Amino acid sequence: MFDLRRIKHCRTCGAATQYRVPADDNRDRAVCTVCGEVHYENPLTVVGTVPVWGEQVLLCRRNIEPRHGFWTLPAGFMELGETTAEGAVRETVEEAGARIELQGLYALINVVRVGQVHLFYRARLQDTHFDPGPETIEAKLFHEHEIPWDELAFRTVRETLQRYFADRGTGRFELHVADIG
Repeated sequence: MFDLRRIKHCRTCGAATQYRVPADDNRDRAVCTVCGEVHYENPLTVVGTVPVWGEQVLLCRRNIEPRHGFWTLPAGFMELGETTAEGAVRETVEEAGARIELQGLYALINVVRVGQVHLFYRARLQDTHFDPGPETIEAKLFHEHEIPWDELAFRTVRETLQRYFADRGTGRFELHVADIG
């Protein structure tokens, strides 16, 4: 099970917190020992795309940890003030420098052990000019048989790509929902 990030100080007054079950709740929360503010720890949202050019999918080779040097779909943490779709487009531009036409939501994967929810949208590349940002070593198109399966950075990427290629074979793209421990 996911180990909560430990909040040690109140974000409101700065006093120490203590983990306990507040009244009318059912789980431990960080509660301020002075002002009583209850601090909630919630999952982070990762948003990204499956960018496609014809029969090829765009992958980015990571220039950052975790998993430096491994391949991934363009994705990252959603920012406040943006929709999941806006975040997916922003991450694709930031990581790959790719221009895309966003299509439907494709995969929603709960990654419970790290407290994250990953959302991937299908996307059509508008061209094959890529200008990767500092978080990416290179952005490259791959046919299915060229995908570096053993060098993929994250299980969510593997799951999404496997489902994408299976759906492409049938010509039907549906929303996929999965849980990863």
